[in-house]
Amino acid sequence: MSLKTFSFLLLASASSAALAQETPPADVTVQEAQRPTVPGETQRDPEDVQRSSASADIVVTARRREEQVQDVPIPISVVGVKELDNTGSFNVARLAQLQPTLQFYSTNPRNSSVNIRGLGAPLGLTNDGIDQGVGVYIDQVYLSRVAVATLDFLDVAQIETLRGPQGTLYGKNTVAGAINITSKAPSFNFEGRAELSVGNLEFKQAKASISGPLGEDVAVRLGVAATSRRGTVFNVATGNYVNEQDNIGLRGTLLWRATDNLDLTLSADFSRQNPECCAQIYVKYGPTQRAANRQYPALTAALGYAPPSTNPFDRLTDLDADLNARNTLGGVSLRAEWQLGSGTLTSVSAWRFWDWLPANDRDFTGLPITTLSQNPTRQDQFTQEFRFAGEGSGFDYVLGAFAFYQNIHTTGTQRQGPAASRWLINPSNALSNDPTVLDGLTAENDIRLKNFSGALFGKLNWNLTDQITLSPGIRVNYDDKVGDYVSIVRDGQGNLVPATGGNPRQVEQRAALQPQAFRGEAYRAWNVSYDLTASYKPSRDVLLYATYAHTFKSGGLNLNGVPVVAGVAQTQLAQVDPEKVDHFEIGAKTQFWDRKATFNITGFWTIIKDYQALVNDGQNTTLRGYLANAGEVRVRGIEADFSIRPSERFNLYVNGAYTDHEYVEFTNAPCPPELSGGGSGAVIGAPGVPGGNSPAVCDISGQWLPGISKWAFSYGAEANQPVKIFGKDGELYVGVDANSRSKFSSNASRSIYTDIDGYTLANLRVGFRTDEGLNIFTWMRNVFDKQYFDVLATTPGNTGLISGNVGDPRTYGVTVGLSF
Repeated sequence: MSLKTFSFLLLASASSAALAQETPPADVTVQEAQRPTVPGETQRDPEDVQRSSASADIVVTARRREEQVQDVPIPISVVGVKELDNTGSFNVARLAQLQPTLQFYSTNPRNSSVNIRGLGAPLGLTNDGIDQGVGVYIDQVYLSRVAVATLDFLDVAQIETLRGPQGTLYGKNTVAGAINITSKAPSFNFEGRAELSVGNLEFKQAKASISGPLGEDVAVRLGVAATSRRGTVFNVATGNYVNEQDNIGLRGTLLWRATDNLDLTLSADFSRQNPECCAQIYVKYGPTQRAANRQYPALTAALGYAPPSTNPFDRLTDLDADLNARNTLGGVSLRAEWQLGSGTLTSVSAWRFWDWLPANDRDFTGLPITTLSQNPTRQDQFTQEFRFAGEGSGFDYVLGAFAFYQNIHTTGTQRQGPAASRWLINPSNALSNDPTVLDGLTAENDIRLKNFSGALFGKLNWNLTDQITLSPGIRVNYDDKVGDYVSIVRDGQGNLVPATGGNPRQVEQRAALQPQAFRGEAYRAWNVSYDLTASYKPSRDVLLYATYAHTFKSGGLNLNGVPVVAGVAQTQLAQVDPEKVDHFEIGAKTQFWDRKATFNITGFWTIIKDYQALVNDGQNTTLRGYLANAGEVRVRGIEADFSIRPSERFNLYVNGAYTDHEYVEFTNAPCPPELSGGGSGAVIGAPGVPGGNSPAVCDISGQWLPGISKWAFSYGAEANQPVKIFGKDGELYVGVDANSRSKFSSNASRSIYTDIDGYTLANLRVGFRTDEGLNIFTWMRNVFDKQYFDVLATTPGNTGLISGNVGDPRTYGVTVGLSF
């Protein structure tokens, strides 16, 4: 299907009043619009949504009909607007602190990954040619890039996290789960909300929204959010604080009740992030298998260099290349909802864009080794989803069709500086003392992808009895990806560096930056997913369920380049096979003490064959990372959620997860740094002691996957007391929330240098709120000023330099909010 044809179908569907929907996707349906109730719709007090950690009556539409969350046989975490505001959870990174099995890692917006139960995307590698394993949806629109997760939430009503494979009810197939973000709906009553926060590190945040009728059948809602904060790392070379925050977002929604049974909702949003970011700073040195004169201590001594501090928590750097992380996203969507008797027809049409304009310092030092490293990209996506949700005698069902088209153009540049020759060329070679060999050496990359995905899906809920339900689902999916990768390398005088042969200077230039090209590489495949859930409800407050799902993560293309042998790109490695997933789950949802307490528990076991992972090319002197398929991984564990609200004066929650994870079979993995750089070409098992030759690849079967803690917890409580202050009736409240996690690996292959020790982060808030909508509170995050790392990473060249991102220090401030 051509882009022109697809766009025409998209616009045609958007203009058809006959294309409509039932309730939003597996999001909580927040009926703040104050409009007349349509058949099957439940009006609820927004406060029911706001206290989602303890509420017994949260209504969701995870199965395309309104149900209490406790009646849905899917593990779902629900966070309402009150929790988001009170805990300062204004983006996915903060949200992850509330949910033990949601992981978020980011070294910059492009190099971000969102995982659920440790699955979703390879840690530390961005590749345009593969799909993510966790779906991010905003108002039923699938977002293809995780960069959106680094931006502020915009006028959000509620966020759901669904754990486990999705796809028989959702637009895009996802093997690990989905994050569904529901914005506040336009209201037919005039209302508004404003919030202002200030804090240390020059933190400033403002959020506002307003909504009301434009006529009897038309309502509008406008929202804006802006956040800024001084950076947490000081660059002694420039005199600036880096790793700052600088976000702004706008959203507008227009609701037209065209008839009693037809709603049309037009939404548009724009978000921009433009911080001086993102610096990974010196953490430590760890010996590798490289010759001693080619490791970090000898190289820095030869160049007379020392980092500004060897203690990363001094938060100092001297990076000399420009830093920028300009991240712009936006789009337009039209949602049509048409009630047809006992069923609902839904159409969701959307266009979205992503502009990424970065600048990085990829040598991680203050030396002019790599003076320019950037991969600016422009991405456009079009999505169209149709769904019909109906019901009959003793059953209900959803039938759907989904189409996705994505066009990506990335233009990357890497340029070496005057210190590159001494840093990258073997000191035994006289050319290492000639700065002109690599100074100005530049690789210009042109990367393109056209990506189409189409699917038909369906789900049936068949009530065998009043207590027993069987829910089979199926999805038929087609993927068509065509990509180009061209890297042209020129020396400092602008001359092309040949792919083979050449003089000694060109050989060394090619060892630093390898030219290569492949065009028209294509991946096309059909796949079938299916699942079956059996649920048993012996009483009103107990639900037992079991699920088996067989699904897949789409195959893809290596668009970061492939290994080159004798000047020839190994295009047989350009394609990556799909992941094949078998998932088992058993769970129980319970409520007791007159529904004032909730306890849910889930056991899961996920096996993935042909896991998409980062590997190395063992044939080259310079190992190059690319994507390939590991044999098998396994993730299994137990999750438990407990919440209690014994009275209106107190609530408490505790969520925990134990996750056992390993590469069952991964024989061609990248070696950890302590075993890298010697070039023996062997393949060995578990990591050993530095010294001697190193293997080209390692067998890490039985080792940890990156990014997953065996133990993770989130917990919190809030108490309040009615008081009267300045003549206003309200309540004084004190709240605390915290999260704890055990040690985890931060490298694709577990290393003795990149394990991150476990830590606990605690947050506190004290405030006063009134029924009229005034809320004033002071807050403190990371109360005990815990020093911890978000990410540790190895750096190019096996020099032994380990860099990292230090976590936020203690922050504090005050927030004033007003709703009317």
